[in-house]
Amino acid sequence: MNSLPSSEFIIQAQGLGKCYAMFERPADRLKQLLFGRFRSYHREFWALRGVDLGIRTGEVVGLVGRNGAGKSTLLQLICGTLEPTEGKLAVRGRIAALLELGSGFNPDFSGRENVYLNAAILGLNSREVDARLDDILSFADIGDFVDQPVRTYSSGMFVRLAFAVATSVDPDILVIDEALSVGDGAFARKSFERIMGMKEAGKTILFCSHSIYSVEVLCNRALWIEHGQLRMQGSAAEVTSAYAASLESPMIGEEPGRTRLAMLTGGARIIRASACVGGVCGTRVSAVSGLSDLSVTIEFAIDPGLFPPSVAVVFGDSAHRVVASASSHNDGVTLSMDAQGRGRGVVIFPALPLLKGRYSITSYLLCERGLHVYDLADQSICLEVTQNGVEQGVVALKHEWLPA
Repeated sequence: MNSLPSSEFIIQAQGLGKCYAMFERPADRLKQLLFGRFRSYHREFWALRGVDLGIRTGEVVGLVGRNGAGKSTLLQLICGTLEPTEGKLAVRGRIAALLELGSGFNPDFSGRENVYLNAAILGLNSREVDARLDDILSFADIGDFVDQPVRTYSSGMFVRLAFAVATSVDPDILVIDEALSVGDGAFARKSFERIMGMKEAGKTILFCSHSIYSVEVLCNRALWIEHGQLRMQGSAAEVTSAYAASLESPMIGEEPGRTRLAMLTGGARIIRASACVGGVCGTRVSAVSGLSDLSVTIEFAIDPGLFPPSVAVVFGDSAHRVVASASSHNDGVTLSMDAQGRGRGVVIFPALPLLKGRYSITSYLLCERGLHVYDLADQSICLEVTQNGVEQGVVALKHEWLPA
């Protein structure tokens, strides 16, 4: 494929598309081969079409979109595991990728043998792998299984080893396609720390995830893929906000005030999340717009050997749209904890400016950098807001009128 002219971008695509032939019956494949010049026996399915993009060196770009939107197809085209049907694509530099689980691994080889195989595919010779082997195996932390066939590995062990190799070969471009979702919380936290280190080192990272929060925190820019087309690109905050607004509301019949505490992950969990208004505390509280002070308390327990975590609260309206949020990390507040790893975060919203309506509050427990989510209490607090005036909307903005 011809290179694109601009050297400004490390990844550049123009009119990029990938089409698949869909056959109704197996026999149609043979008919297409024999008689395809006379008529078509298949229909076209465009997994991706008309994509124009440019990614600069050092950018961290997130990909969001529904399942089947074309995100993985785009990443596979960039990595070279698929050939485009149309358009031009130029990629400059060494790519390390975490795509489909186990890709690039021979299931009958041991973990150690697969390290050498995978590193060779990524361009390292045996001496370079020897020099990095201890670091790779230490990061993967799969113990004695390193000398066992990888077909005996769990999905989490697969990912740990693949991630350790991919990030140890000093790539110019790192591509991650939702692979870290199968790892345990402790490994996910360690992985995000390494990704942040690569980001600070100026590496280019493509990060595909269904976690809108992770995309917004980790990425500078984001691409929204929908029905095989690039619907939107821009700052991570703008794109994730637009994408979140497009998602359908949760299933009818769900209780907005229910508590769904996640499983303990990564050595930390939420013990309790509650709210207080006027001395009344609990998971269901009422407030008067512009008059009531609202406080939200998140009690947590964390491995004492870890750094103190951060917490965040997110307000959602009756249509499950995010209307406001607050984060201790974003506000530069460091939480404290006792020797047993117990602590709490308290945030106060004076003269609550939300206007009348029913709101839910979701509480998050995150790592000290506000990146990895240890636990969450999803919509666990129900807030009823009434008001004395007739203002419309979601929030009462501070304002003043000047005399004529």
